[in-house]
Amino acid sequence: MRVGGAKAGGHVLGIDRSQSAITAAIRAGRALGNAGALSFRRVAVEGFALEQDEAPFDLAFAIRVGALDGRHPLLEARALRRLRAALTPAGRLFVDDGDLLREVPLGA
Repeated sequence: MRVGGAKAGGHVLGIDRSQSAITAAIRAGRALGNAGALSFRRVAVEGFALEQDEAPFDLAFAIRVGALDGRHPLLEARALRRLRAALTPAGRLFVDDGDLLREVPLGA
């Protein structure tokens, strides 16, 4: 299964709008990052797009992402469009709002 970018072994891309969160994640994931299995990008989910040579992802997990918490419908719609475009046709999105992990249907 391809988790994104890599065909064998998988690849995890972490995104966050906060540079301090990215810096902390890089420190925590240094062993995986050095092996090429983990990378990070500073970007808000509603502005995220695959890079030109990046393959779509099979799974996306959003953990405490304000754009997906239901308070901002227009921002949420934009974020969902961006995530849908970054996932394979069978890709799945799971959102954790701090209480339960739930799957969000992406539809077409």
